[in-house]
Amino acid sequence: MNNPPVLNKIDKDRIIEMAWEDRTPFDAIQIQFGFTEQQVIALMRREMKLSSFKLWRKRVQGRITKHAKLAELSSFRFKCSRQRQINGNKISKRG
Repeated sequence: MNNPPVLNKIDKDRIIEMAWEDRTPFDAIQIQFGFTEQQVIALMRREMKLSSFKLWRKRVQGRITKHAKLAELSSFRFKCSRQRQINGNKISKRG
């Protein structure tokens, strides 16, 4: 496995934050920081409490939104039937 780049505290915190988010794919982390999925997992294991790491791993393992290739295969995006289209970003103003 390649050695991950050296990180400062801000970058390390940002990677953890991105990894924790359900809709941020591992590919985005790799593009921005050069960390592979396995390196992100190792970082999370090292930086988090064991119980938090286990909860995170259970949640993201196999999650379509964390893997860009799987997300491309799934065109499903939830949209509430009551959600209206925003036309030209016009927001009604009440006087």
